[in-house]
Amino acid sequence: MSKGIVRIYYGEGHGKSTAALGTAIREASHGKSATVISFLKEKSEDSEELLKKLEPELKFFRFEKSENSFDELTEDEKEKEIMNLKMGYNYSKKVITTGACDLVVLDEILGLISQNIISEDDFLELAAAVPEDMVVICTGRQVPDSIKECADELYQVTLEK
Repeated sequence: MSKGIVRIYYGEGHGKSTAALGTAIREASHGKSATVISFLKEKSEDSEELLKKLEPELKFFRFEKSENSFDELTEDEKEKEIMNLKMGYNYSKKVITTGACDLVVLDEILGLISQNIISEDDFLELAAAVPEDMVVICTGRQVPDSIKECADELYQVTLEK
């Protein structure tokens, strides 16, 4: 059985999420279905409302309950949010393994590895489950070497000036 495409946008610069969301919107405008799952980011009512207007072609999910980004939380708040983030990761697995859509964006999923919320092996298992004809776009600042190896496409986003 052939596998779908795993694309990674990574780096310290801005634009990773924008590139991933732009691809999702483009695919939705061409009659494809897209699911965007956001991790570790602060809640943005305006952005979320805009993305919800694109349903059913583009579905958006954020599992965290906090309004703030994960980095801004206290240690106690982080512990509570980790359960929500793991639910989001498990939902990602379900969307991918069932082939529920044509494109999946896992925005800042690589940060779950950096924060020790999921393991590299968890990610590799997820990447191996991508069905034929599905594209999964993952974003984050850092990419472990094992994940670089499993990626079909790897894009480094850097700030030059």
